[in-house]
Parts: sequence; structure tokens; C-alpha cells
Amino acid sequence: MWRRSFSTATNASTALKEKKWDVLVIGAGHNGLTAAAYLAGSGLSVAVLERRHVIGGAAVTEELIPGFKFSRCSYLQSLLRPSLIKELELGRHGLKLLKRNPSSFTPCLDGSYLLLGPDRELNHSEISKFSVNDANAYHRYEKQLENFCKLMDPLLDSPPPETTQNGASFNDRMKDKFRKSVFWASFMRQALSLGQKDLVDFMDLLLSPASKVLNKWFESDVLKATLATDAVIGSTASVHTPGSGYVLLHHVMGETDGDRGIWSYVEGGMGSVSSAIANAARESGAHIVTNAEVSQFMVKDSGTVNGVLLVDGTEVISPIVLSNATPYKTFMELVPNNTLPDDFTRALKYSDYSSATTKINLAVDKLPQFQCCKLNHPDAGPQHVGTIHIGSESGGWKEHPAQWTTTDNCKTLLDDPANKLHHLLLLDLILLPYWRIDNPLHTFAMSFFKSMEEIDSACQDAVIGVPSRRPVIEMTIPSVLDKTISPPGKHVINLFIQYTPYKPSDGSWGDTAYRESFAQKCFSLIEEYAPGFSSSIIGYDMLTPPDLEREFGLTGGNIFHGAMGLDSLFLMRPVKGWSSYRTPLQGLYLCGSGTHPGGGVMGAPGRNAARVVLQDAVKP
Repeated sequence: MWRRSFSTATNASTALKEKKWDVLVIGAGHNGLTAAAYLAGSGLSVAVLERRHVIGGAAVTEELIPGFKFSRCSYLQSLLRPSLIKELELGRHGLKLLKRNPSSFTPCLDGSYLLLGPDRELNHSEISKFSVNDANAYHRYEKQLENFCKLMDPLLDSPPPETTQNGASFNDRMKDKFRKSVFWASFMRQALSLGQKDLVDFMDLLLSPASKVLNKWFESDVLKATLATDAVIGSTASVHTPGSGYVLLHHVMGETDGDRGIWSYVEGGMGSVSSAIANAARESGAHIVTNAEVSQFMVKDSGTVNGVLLVDGTEVISPIVLSNATPYKTFMELVPNNTLPDDFTRALKYSDYSSATTKINLAVDKLPQFQCCKLNHPDAGPQHVGTIHIGSESGGWKEHPAQWTTTDNCKTLLDDPANKLHHLLLLDLILLPYWRIDNPLHTFAMSFFKSMEEIDSACQDAVIGVPSRRPVIEMTIPSVLDKTISPPGKHVINLFIQYTPYKPSDGSWGDTAYRESFAQKCFSLIEEYAPGFSSSIIGYDMLTPPDLEREFGLTGGNIFHGAMGLDSLFLMRPVKGWSSYRTPLQGLYLCGSGTHPGGGVMGAPGRNAARVVLQDAVKP
């Protein structure tokens, strides 16, 4: 089992009880560890309490099958804030990023494929196979998104300009007004620098469905379907959901070593991100304890937090507590009853924590061989390096003129026309994805279409309560670049799958047969593109929405600690009036992805929360 050497509950209870800590952090996910590193670095005594046996939260590496190290939840890095990497010196603490080039591969059942990456010439050449117009537009599309991200960057690295709550002193209110004036003045300068046309385009992106945005830019279904997955990743939204266009910014929002829009693997898996941050925190004096589950916050009659009570009965005293748990878990499960304002509780209770995401981590004995690449050797190729987009494709009959003749991408069934229809029914469409039947009168073909409509169809299945009949799958194979996570010649594969309802109407995720049936459906879908895939599987780990909730504390299985719709961002996250990481209980703060700027392995919520705590409380 992969893990760092941290204190456990058995040998740490005495140390926790005997000391009054300046700060307690609940949850050793990457945001909690980030907050701890900054606070400890400012001279405060900090203890981090983690429920599980291993740190990292959803940014974790675990060896569940001997020799294979899985990034069980998050699996790619790009959003981790550059300021955090620099300030905490994460490179010195063991963080090593492995850039992916190309970054995206979309195989199609008709034998075509699309490769995309940071190479502008490659992108133009690849997209031109489907549309010259799209190839010419793609660079402009990326540049516009990059310009919008430059407007967003200052927002990510700053606490929201929240209104001061009642009870603040006159001096605090004046300081708060000054800080907000500076914030908004800076933002307006940035916004005005875009110009009115780009500002209108930016608003259009924020408010529109992803399908509308992509239809304006492109005509090729393959390109649009590939890009559309960015807009629905980790959510229950369809490509036609208003506001889903905003998430397209994630395509270029992050960076790796200064290169904008480059997503990378992390050597050793995503747990190495958490490990590097933890090393920085420990170097500054933070005390990290695993197997230390919190059962309740201790709150004085005055409404002030005074520490936490662990499940083993240990009381840990501190005047400041930061919760890296979801807002729902923090306030609905850990805060004592009748200590929060009714309107605050009501807003939290009706926040959206829905999820339709399942993660399957596999150990395999060989790389998948994609038919469209017409290769049959065990070595990794460019198609294995980036994110592989599986699904979003359906077949249908089309009638074509008789002069449409057989090509390399099709196969004549029989010379005798009388026997063709009989043998048609026996054809294995998985192994023969594109074919035609010729006769003197007409030509029929089975064609396959990769489109945004198929993503929407997969979503609509979940809306009526059943897992997608043809799931949308993002496959990554980090062991192609990272040789530390699997035995030689074998590989680790991540499958990020949509859409899977939390409570299916046709079964239960607690039913072993039901789980196995869905897993096999996913494997069979991949088999259509890469025959032999199923036989390569050594073993796998499957996390449905209830599993993500139980194992990692993700309410509803939502990987972002709450939906990322426009009504749940910035000043509205986690609820209106409480976006500044402070809470109605004095001394209690939030520092997880349920706060601004939201989900993903970003570290910004932890960093921003630590800054707010340091503003509010300076060590005596």
C-alpha cells in the first residue's frame, strides 16, 4: 500500500490532547494540507486530522493490486495554482510533472481518429481531416479562451469580496471596503482591456450551453464531441445545459511549468501532489495525523468553536478550525444541532450535490490496440499518451448512390448478391465497424457518428434514472509516461465514466452483479475500438457515486464538493453571503473545494482560506 509515514491515531492521541493548538485542519486532502502549510509557515501551531489511513483526499495514490498504484479519484494535473507551486517549493518537496503530448486522442468506429495537443501544426493537420474550416478556426478558439482565462486568473487567487457580516468593528468595515474597492477596480481594468466585443463573447460563453458555443465555432461533429466532454466532466449536466459553456475554460485554464493549457500526469500518481504539499507543511511544523476521524465540532454557548471531538472520545482544543470536508458534511453532520442560523442551514440543505460520475481504475497486462491506428505491437504510441475519448458515437443505416465504391475502410461481404442479406445479420459489428453492401441498384452502409447529441443521450439516460446505455468514457494511461506505478510491460488505466445516477431506478450499486454488469458494459464499449481489451484486464477498482461518498466523504459522490453551475460560483459558493471562507460560527472556516473557486486539484481554496484566517487571527 502506497503511503507516507505519518502519525496515526494510536500514537498521536496523547500529543493532540496535551497541546492547545492554534489551528486544527479537518481533512488531509490537498486543500487542507495547503492551508496547513501556509498557516504553519506563518508561525502558527497546526494539527491536521485525517479520517482515512492515507493522506490526500481525492488526490491520492493507492496500491490496491500488488505492483499497480492507482490515482483513485483525480487523475490529471493542470489546475494547481502556479503561485502555490512556487511559494511552497513543491518541486523541492518531490513534485514532478510529466507533460502529455499529444494530449487528446479520439478514435472513431469508421477507422478515422483525431489527435490534439500543444503542437499547432499537428492540430491543424489533424482537424483538417474532418474540416479545413475547423482547422483554421481552432487556434482562434483556443486564443479566445486563453484571453478569458487571463481575466479569471486574479479571481482564482483571491478571496471573494464578500460583504462584512454584522458585528464587525468600524475599523474592520473600513478595511473591508478598501479591499473590495481595490479588488473591483482591478477586475474592471482587466475586463475593460478585453474590449466590448470580447466582453460580450465572454458573457455568451458564461451563460450559453456548451453545444451552442461549439456550434458557433465548428462544423465537425468529431471535434465538437471531443471538446464537449470538457464542459460536462464530473457533472450531471448535458451539453445543452445553459451555463455549461463556462466549463470549456478548463480546457485552457490550467498550465504545466508555465505552458498554458497543458495537462500532465504526476510521477507516482496524484498522491504525489498531496505528499509534496504535506512535506512542505511538515517542514514548517504542521502535525499530520491519520486514522483520526472527527465526530463533532465543540462549540461554546457563545457560538464560538473551541476544537473538535474525535470518534474515540479524544478532545482536541483549538480556537480556530478549518474544515476541508464538504459544506454539507461540515454543517449538517459535524456541527451540533441548533447552532446555525435557519436561513444558512436551509440554503445548505438545498445545495446541489448530485453526481453522475463513476471511476474505474484498472491493472492491465498490455496496452489497448486501437483498430483505427492499424498497428499491432505492444509499444506505446501517441494515441496512448493523452486522454482517450471513448463513446459519444452511434450507428445508423444510410443509402448511397451506386457509384460509391468499396474503399480500404470497408469490406465486400460476398460475391453472390443473393446471400448478402443473410450474412449481414451474422456480422460482428464490433470487429467490422464500417461496411457496405453493393448491388446494381443501390449501396447501403452502416456509418458511425461521433456527436454532442450522443453525449446528451447518455445524459438523458441518467435523467430517467438509469446508467448511460453508451457511457461517455475518458480513458488515460499514465503508466505510458510514469514508469513508477506499474510493473514493466504492464499498465495502469483510468476510466472516468458518465453518466451513472447515485440511485439507479433499475438496480442498486450495492448489488455486486449490477456493478459488474455496468463495468462489463464499459469494457465492451472500449472493446469496440480496441478488440482484446477485456482479456488484458488483471483486476480493477470501481468507485460509483455512493462509493465516492462513503470512501472519500464526497457528499452525493460529487467530485467538486458541490455543483459548479453559475449559481454556485464565486460570491454564491458555498451559499450567498458566506463566500469568504468564514462561517456563522466564530473560529470555524471552510477551506475545501466547496468554496471559491471550486473543484479540481487547484489548491486555491486552501491558500485563500489560510490568508483569511491570518487576516482574522494573528498569533499572540
